[in-house]
Amino acid sequence: MNCHDRYTYRITWSDEDEMFVGLCAEFGLLSHLDDTPGKAFSGIRDVVAYAVKALDEDGAPIPEPLSTR
Repeated sequence: MNCHDRYTYRITWSDEDEMFVGLCAEFGLLSHLDDTPGKAFSGIRDVVAYAVKALDEDGAPIPEPLSTR
């Protein structure tokens, strides 16, 4: 299991964009728009995985999943 698998994700509809948006509670500034809920979920997970990797490579703190607080 990857560490980004433990984050809190949400998929919702955006009337403004007319697409589904994937969000992550621990990374409030990140989102991913897509045509289906499944693609939005997969997309936000990829975005978060990339962010975690970048933070790790930079030696920056990585947000703790809400589920382990």
